Amino acid sequence: MILNRIISRLLILTPLWLVPQLAPGQSVSYVRVSSTYPAYFETTDQQTFIPVGLNLCWPRFIDNEAEGLAKMEFYFKELQQNGGNYARIWLSAPFWEIEPDKAGVYSDQKLDRLDKLMNLAQRYGIRLKLCLENFRQLTDAPPKFAGSVPFDRPIYHVSRGGPLTDMNEYLQGDAGKRLFRQRAQALAKRLAAHPNVFGWELWNEMDAVKATGWESWTKTMLEECQQLFPNHLVMQSLGSYDSEQKRAMYHRIASLPANDVAQVHRYLDEGARWAICQAPVDQLASQGAIDLLSAKANKPLLIAEIGAVEPNHAGPWKLYPNDTAGVVLHDLLFAPFFAGAAGPGHAWHWDSYVEKNNLWWHFGRFAEAINGFDPVAQRTVAFQEQLPDQLSVYGLRGTRQMLLWIRDGATTWQTELASSQPARTVRGAALSLTSSSVKRVRYYNPWTNQWTNGHLSGKSIMLPDFTRSVVVKLDLQ
Repeated sequence: MILNRIISRLLILTPLWLVPQLAPGQSVSYVRVSSTYPAYFETTDQQTFIPVGLNLCWPRFIDNEAEGLAKMEFYFKELQQNGGNYARIWLSAPFWEIEPDKAGVYSDQKLDRLDKLMNLAQRYGIRLKLCLENFRQLTDAPPKFAGSVPFDRPIYHVSRGGPLTDMNEYLQGDAGKRLFRQRAQALAKRLAAHPNVFGWELWNEMDAVKATGWESWTKTMLEECQQLFPNHLVMQSLGSYDSEQKRAMYHRIASLPANDVAQVHRYLDEGARWAICQAPVDQLASQGAIDLLSAKANKPLLIAEIGAVEPNHAGPWKLYPNDTAGVVLHDLLFAPFFAGAAGPGHAWHWDSYVEKNNLWWHFGRFAEAINGFDPVAQRTVAFQEQLPDQLSVYGLRGTRQMLLWIRDGATTWQTELASSQPARTVRGAALSLTSSSVKRVRYYNPWTNQWTNGHLSGKSIMLPDFTRSVVVKLDLQ
């Protein structure tokens, strides 16, 4: 195959010190869009790959390299121990930035730091999506709050010895495009052959840049990065999908041929104009996935950033401290995948929510819920149904199995976190079966980590008592 020839050629031409050290019998494999069912991912050795993880973009409040890498190792270890295999990194965060002081001059120390990060990722089996840039203007956009990062790049401005006066020059002029290309090339020299790179993201939320022409720039740079990183996926991201007016833009970018992955950012945001952004988390997460899937871009979809914020992204959500059970995290993990996304939702607030509330176990519960279910081999199709008593069914129908996530709509963030009402126990609920081909029923309780056997009764099954949600696995004849 052409792809295998490209990989072989790249490995041959790559200095040995750049090729990851593999254990005896271990082979190099990269993540790609499935060659047989492009709604999902696979590795180049044709194993279905579901990216289970979150944003771990930089070690907040840490400047020291040893301390920062130790924090990243802690995160990777927690993920690995709980079935995780994926994380997103912002290469433009100051801790990772390879171009810290002067335009076009790259720090060997920072490049070496990235090598150390990749070694950790390899040790713990984590594939990293590497986001190349995030700045929105050249100057006057410092961090909005403690622990955040700058959204400017003053070293590119003429006042700091750079070649540019504004973002339009960066996106549309030769000097600006050269800065992006050279920076990407410097990273490619180190990482283009690394199998623990999941993919390359051009920009974080590029529609927020203070310039015009970013869509044509995106098209050009996606195509160029496909050539620069032939072993890896390339993709683009847009700002939070919080307005219906963004639909056409989201669909256009998702449908670009060189954009390997359709991505959505979606937040619970009481300052957003769109009411779906204040809905229960299972609804706001699943709607984002279903909406972009309607673009029929014929590629995997990820809810690549998701969480809850103070109005208009003023900071982490004030109710996070109340969510010690991880109700929001559970919903944002399960809802996208069961709505047809290629993976669970990828949470944003890794430190102020997931780490602070010690919620890593939720990744393990998601991994356990889908264990043994291969959406590529089964050519899975997503569907949704409503049951009596406010129960929502998010289903994945395969050729040999059906996997259902059933969510209690009477228990939401509004009731449980905002109003401090205990989650109810759902009792005596039944699920009607439209087919008689079911031969086995099993239930998984993601809150207690217990599997139990179910029983068929004609064309219905009785659900076990559950709180918040339950997973149902149906083996078909």
